[in-house]
Amino acid sequence: MTSVLYDVPGPKARRFSLIASIVGALLIAGLLALAIVTLATQGIFEARRWEIFGNPNVWKLIGDGLGATLTAAAVAAVIAFPLGLVISLLRISLVPAIRIPIRVVLEFLRGMPVVLMMFFVLLVFGTSSYVAVVAGLVLYNAAIFAEIIRAGVQSLPKGQREAGLAIGLTSFQSRLFVELPQAIRRMLPSLVAQLVVLLKDTSLGYIVAYGELLRAVQVMADFLGPQFLFPIFFVAAAVYILINLAVSRLAIWIERRGSKKAAGGVVHAELEPDLDAPNDPLTKDKPGAK
Repeated sequence: MTSVLYDVPGPKARRFSLIASIVGALLIAGLLALAIVTLATQGIFEARRWEIFGNPNVWKLIGDGLGATLTAAAVAAVIAFPLGLVISLLRISLVPAIRIPIRVVLEFLRGMPVVLMMFFVLLVFGTSSYVAVVAGLVLYNAAIFAEIIRAGVQSLPKGQREAGLAIGLTSFQSRLFVELPQAIRRMLPSLVAQLVVLLKDTSLGYIVAYGELLRAVQVMADFLGPQFLFPIFFVAAAVYILINLAVSRLAIWIERRGSKKAAGGVVHAELEPDLDAPNDPLTKDKPGAK
């Protein structure tokens, strides 16, 4: 199927794309080989540097840090997403007295670094480091979620809102029951990407002395010595990558499941009238209708 956005590449363009791909792959392979050789010359791959992972106390510390990371991320996500929904509804309100102040607040929250928000909550309100981390993540990510959802709502065809109003829904009900579900489904990849960012931003809790995964591995590295710094941080990076991959795969599964439900015949059944149904409003007034 030919795309309306660009022409189908010809032989020269395909050849250039193939050459560029090969050159890029060779460059990446060369950089990886150089990194491996450099690490090998520093003795990073010696067995004695990795023997610490045979100690169960090391894995206990990593597990405790991982638990603190997941706890902060989960609580922040559960609070930030509904808050973002509410803020997005206020952001697209038809009342200027509501819409304009919310826009100013959103711009402020989006422009503030997350770590400064954590510091502000910690120092001004005298909370624990856990509360400071969660509050900072909630404030920042709620603003991002609100903007993502707003963009999804405004990308919908105007007919969706007009259809909601035509069947007797109020403006708020149309936003809530007609437009928001479609916007969330449409913007699901962006929402999941922001969840991954939220999870990674928990590492900023290290600065406010929150015992998340990064702080746990830093404490271990300081205690065990600099020779174990790379192995410990390598394992921590692998844990972060695995968690982010799991979140991304979960989002893909949810998106595919939602697409299958939408294409499962329910929509077509609503759009295509049953010509044999005696009570069908589209056929009951036609000649010959029972």
